[in-house]
Amino acid sequence: MKLVSGNANRPLAEAIAAYLQVPLTKCLVRRFADMEIFVEIQENVRGEDVFVIQPTSFPTNDHLMELLILIDALRRASARRITAVMPYFGYARQDRKPGPRTPISAKLVANLIERAGADRVLTLDLHAGQIQGFFDIPTDNLYAAPVMVKDIEKHYDTDKIMVVSPDVGGVVRARALAKRIGAPLAIVDKRRERPGESEVMNIIGEVEGQTCILVDDIVDSGGTLCNAAEALLERGAKEVSAYITHGVLSGGAVARITASPLKELVITDSIQPTEAVRVARNIRTISIAELMGEAVARTAREESVSSLFY
Repeated sequence: MKLVSGNANRPLAEAIAAYLQVPLTKCLVRRFADMEIFVEIQENVRGEDVFVIQPTSFPTNDHLMELLILIDALRRASARRITAVMPYFGYARQDRKPGPRTPISAKLVANLIERAGADRVLTLDLHAGQIQGFFDIPTDNLYAAPVMVKDIEKHYDTDKIMVVSPDVGGVVRARALAKRIGAPLAIVDKRRERPGESEVMNIIGEVEGQTCILVDDIVDSGGTLCNAAEALLERGAKEVSAYITHGVLSGGAVARITASPLKELVITDSIQPTEAVRVARNIRTISIAELMGEAVARTAREESVSSLFY
């Protein structure tokens, strides 16, 4: 087994390598003066089972191109099997046509990864589960829930918490986590009554006096999360925290969350945290290195990956 990392999240790749006790394969990933990407694998990988660890986070297009070129280099170096390990799958939110003459970019990215030469894909908390069907190669979608549950049990009294989905679309994910810790479930239903009027937040469930934990897969601008926290507190919630798998946190999201009534936002290191995230007073990062590392090990040994979650 060989582990290869691009530049998207080197600390996570090193943590996965440490868990597996397998050193990262020496490879050069650099830019020419015009920002073209150049890759050179500096070890023999002929006949090897190679795992390329590369989330396609910001800058998304650069990191996606790194992944594709790494896969192509490994294929041309005669690797036996190439697995794209994508802790964060960029473009996942473009999984359908929201209107006429719009693309399905997640499908295009899946096609690119296949054409580059990947034999299988390993990813975490896909925004939409059906993206697995965009690939014609084996695709394992891991869940951060076990890591989150362990952290929740460490920091909270599970008898006194309520799991909350910040929107109707995330109910399945929130329900699955609530079931793991035996907590009740509430849902934030947001709707705009008339054009030009602000959104009205309706809370489905009794949250008064409860410690609420919002659960979702992606936090980007942070607007939905902050609005949901305010609505829960207005309905009498004792305090509100959030557990989110992928901390995209673009634009002014970190400042927005720091100024919000959220007690804390807990994200995984699927995307490498920025300096602003690391110093934020109410943002904390937990590691998925052990989870990803175990999934890589089981894939290499041809063992069950799904049994990690059931």
